[in-house]
Amino acid sequence: SRAEGQHKNPVNSVESLSPQGGPLSSLDEDLLFMKATSAATLSCLGECLSMLQHNVIQALNQNQNQNHIHSPSLSHSSFGLNQAASRERGKPWSQPDTLDPNDETTDTEDNEEEDLGVLDDQRNMILHLLSQLKLGMDLTKVVLPTFILEKRSLLEMYANFMAHPDMFLSITSGSTPEERIIRFVEYYLTAFHEGRKGAVAKKPYNPILGEHFHCSWYVPQDHVRHLRTTNCAGHSAKRNSDCYCVRFVAEQVSHHPPVSGFYCECKEKRMCVNAHIWTKSKFMGMSVGVSMVGEGVLYLLEHDEKYVFTLPCAYARSILTVPWVELGGKVTIDCAKSGYSATVTFHTKPFYGGKVHRVTAEVKHNQTGNIVCEAQGEWNGMLEFSYNNRENKVIDTSKLPVTKKKIRPVEKQGQYESQRLWQHVTASLKAGNIDAATEHKHCLEERQRSEGKRRAANKTPWKPRYFVKEGEGWVYHNPLWKAH
Repeated sequence: SRAEGQHKNPVNSVESLSPQGGPLSSLDEDLLFMKATSAATLSCLGECLSMLQHNVIQALNQNQNQNHIHSPSLSHSSFGLNQAASRERGKPWSQPDTLDPNDETTDTEDNEEEDLGVLDDQRNMILHLLSQLKLGMDLTKVVLPTFILEKRSLLEMYANFMAHPDMFLSITSGSTPEERIIRFVEYYLTAFHEGRKGAVAKKPYNPILGEHFHCSWYVPQDHVRHLRTTNCAGHSAKRNSDCYCVRFVAEQVSHHPPVSGFYCECKEKRMCVNAHIWTKSKFMGMSVGVSMVGEGVLYLLEHDEKYVFTLPCAYARSILTVPWVELGGKVTIDCAKSGYSATVTFHTKPFYGGKVHRVTAEVKHNQTGNIVCEAQGEWNGMLEFSYNNRENKVIDTSKLPVTKKKIRPVEKQGQYESQRLWQHVTASLKAGNIDAATEHKHCLEERQRSEGKRRAANKTPWKPRYFVKEGEGWVYHNPLWKAH
C-alpha cells in the first residue's frame, strides 16, 4: 500500500547507514525511535482498516460472521522441527531418576535483581529490536538480548511460587469446604510476590525440551495447624519426624508450543497439585505481555476434593527504562464437589492515576450466591480479607517468612536439570560477562536444534520423562491420587 511504501523508504535509508561513524549512524537513538514509532503507527492503521473492513462485511452478510472473526490457529506443520534437548544418555524414559533426599542442601540463591535500569548501549539494542516488531507479534521465536535474562529457568520460577509451603499444607486442615477454599485463596494471593521477587522485570530462561527441575521443602508440623499470622516466627528446616515433606518436579514437556508441566505433593497430608502452562508472549509497543494458558488442579484426597484454577497474565512494562512486572486479568478457582468458587482479579494500572499491583477477590457458594469472603490490596504488599462473620485479617506478603527450598548441588544434578544445564549462562551473567553468557546460551540453543533434527530424521517422537499427555493437558506419571 501507499502507506507501507512511505514507511519503507525512510526505514531503508536508515538501515543503509553505517552502524558507526559519520554524522548519522543506523543505531542513532532518534532514528531508532522514529523507526519504532513509524512501525507501531502503521500497525495500528492496519488494524483499524481491518476492523472497518470486518464491520462492513459483517453487516452485509451476518451468516459469515464466524468466518471473519475466527483467527487462524497455530500452525502444526512445524511441530517438532525445532524441538530441543534430548534424553540423558543411558537413562531410558521409562525409568525416571530416583532422587536421594540426603543429597539435598538448602538453596542459597537470592532471587533479587539489581535495579540498574537500561544502559545506553542496551537501550539502542532494544530500540533496534523494537523497530523490527509489530504490535501483537508473537515473541516465541524472537531471539531476545541476553542481558534481560533473570539467572534462573522458568521451571525454577514456578517452584518459587511455593515459598510458603506451610500455607499450602494448611489448606486441607480446614474443617469445612468453605474454610478450605478460603485458605486456598489466601495461599494463592500470597504466592506471587516471591515467585516474581524483585522490582526490576527480567525474563527467566526458556526451558529446553526435556529440561527438568526438582526440589523439596521441610515444614515443621506445628506451623501447619493454623494459617500463618503476620508475626509468625521464622521456620526451622530440620528434616525429622516432626516435619512434613513437600516435593516438587517440573519438566518442559513441549517446545512448540512451549508447555511446562509441574507437580507438587505432600504424602503425609495426602494433597498434591498438578499443572500445565503454555506461555504465550506478544509485543505490545513499550510492553511485553505473557499469557499463562492452561490450568492447575489441587487435589485434597482426605476430602475427595479437586480445585481447578487458572493463572494471570504478566506484563513487562517500561522496557526502555527500568522494566517492572505487572500482573493482570481474571482467574478462577472452582471446586465442583463443594459448590464453592472464587474469582480473583489482578488489576492493571490505568494510564492516569490508580494503584499498581492491585488485586481483588471474592469467594462464593454457587448454589446460594452467598459471598463468604472478599479480599483487596496489593499482591506484593498488604492484603485485607473480610469474612461473612464480620471478621477481618490483614496479611503483609512482604513480611511473610520464606521457607527455603532444598535442592541437590549442581555437581550431583542430572545433565538436563535446570541449574546444571544453565550453570555457565548463570555464572557469566553474575560476572557481568554478557558476551560469554550469550555464547553459552547459543550453544544450548544449537544443541536443541540438532537434537530436534536428529529425531525428525529418525522419525522418533518425543516422550517426556515425568509427564504424560491426557486430553489437552499433561499429568505427572505417578500422581498421588492414583497411588491411593
